[in-house]
Amino acid sequence: MKNRFVFFLMIIVMMMSACQQKKSTVPTVAFIDAFQDNTIAMAKQGFFDALQQNGFDEKKGTLNVIYRNAQGDIPTLTQITKYMISQQPTLIATCPSLSTITTLQNTKDIPVFMMVSPTPALMKLNDDKGQAPKNLFGTGENIDYIDTSFGLIPLLIHPKGDHLKVGMIFNQSEPQSVAAMNDIKKIADREKIELIALPVNSSAEVLLVTQTLLSKNIDAFFANPDNTVFASFESIVNACEKGQVPIMTSEAGLVARGALAAYGADIYQWGYQSGLQAAACLKSGTTANLHWELVKDRKRVYNKAMAEKYHIMVPSLYTAMP
Repeated sequence: MKNRFVFFLMIIVMMMSACQQKKSTVPTVAFIDAFQDNTIAMAKQGFFDALQQNGFDEKKGTLNVIYRNAQGDIPTLTQITKYMISQQPTLIATCPSLSTITTLQNTKDIPVFMMVSPTPALMKLNDDKGQAPKNLFGTGENIDYIDTSFGLIPLLIHPKGDHLKVGMIFNQSEPQSVAAMNDIKKIADREKIELIALPVNSSAEVLLVTQTLLSKNIDAFFANPDNTVFASFESIVNACEKGQVPIMTSEAGLVARGALAAYGADIYQWGYQSGLQAAACLKSGTTANLHWELVKDRKRVYNKAMAEKYHIMVPSLYTAMP
């Protein structure tokens, strides 16, 4: 009887060990969102679509996912990041730049796959030798395309007289936003466009600052790559519609939300591109052949309803958003 009991006990232990071993072979992805936003959410969808198409699917048990959203609160974002690291995931996905910066400040070992983030240089993450963190992967964006995006304004907007006045807001704490603003100033000077750029510190200030810009009789509002702009875009759209001022942007995802036209990254494809890198990491079990890369897919799009509202003819090379 005693031997039989020991035998069954050994079987149970072996089964438990096998289950634990099976569970341990399933990779874990920790996904950190800094805030809730419909445009940013497209990147998350693209990221997990890329993983699913490569055999990593939470519903099928081939992937464990831990997801947290800081809802725009920086202390919460820090707490979330430390929690994710404590779970020892296979990799961490970050969206957008605030998540990327915070995560890289807290781990040098776990692979970090960024999306909707600027280059490491713009985020001031490079070391003294100009090298990005060794555990940083995924997809970033520079501001070279801003010239084309801002150049749409004199092409499409024809105010009375020769003087063109453009307003924009920027968050002083976001490196990519400040860099874009400085670049836009140079373009505006070159094109003899009057640019009124006002700073904001949080989403709570966006509506008031936008209304201040509108009171200065701007001809167009330019929505630059700024997470505060993303998070508060509906407020900007409502204010600009009341003021009869069209919104131009460098972010294609904002066109469906009320901007007139854009030349910029496809946010879904941005996440998808990072997801392909993450899938390669999960398949091979290493990041040896990976490195962060620039966005590959940009597109020219316009909002048909807004074009009709402002009686603006958009060139045929721009695709109407559904």
